[in-house]
Amino acid sequence: MKGFLLMTVILTLCISCREKEKLSSMNPVKWEDRTVSGTMLTDSLESGKSYLSIYSQIFSLTEHKTHNLTVMVSLRNMSDKDTIYVNTAHFYDTHGKLIHDYFKKPIYMAPLETLEIVIDETDTAGGTGGNFIFEWKIPKTGPEPLFEAIMSSTTSQQGLSFITEAKRID
Repeated sequence: MKGFLLMTVILTLCISCREKEKLSSMNPVKWEDRTVSGTMLTDSLESGKSYLSIYSQIFSLTEHKTHNLTVMVSLRNMSDKDTIYVNTAHFYDTHGKLIHDYFKKPIYMAPLETLEIVIDETDTAGGTGGNFIFEWKIPKTGPEPLFEAIMSSTTSQQGLSFITEAKRID
């Protein structure tokens, strides 16, 4: 009987570990599969740059205690007919230090396509004032891309979420 109980506990723990693995292994964007050559990015496209604020942490109770957040950065092509191009997605921390370049070559986004960058709740590198800079190219008559961030956390019985929207800076 003890052997059966021990086997049941071990099996339960193994299944629990597998479930956590499934939850944390989202289908990340394979940026290298979306790259385009520089020859496709003609002078007929309009260039722009957008700034997006994100929060990997927020202050809680005092300035000495922080609460971690999961961040989902949403890149959206708002055109229903044109492909757009995102040249860069640079992620900076609170102090303006570059943390990560998400791709080295321009990527394409099909009409009405949405791509996500997810920053895990345990990744606090961005701090309380993280930033993204996106550089992009669109057809001259097309709508600008939309960049938004949703920050959220659900700890115990408390839930917290809010959004920010990018501003064009160039």
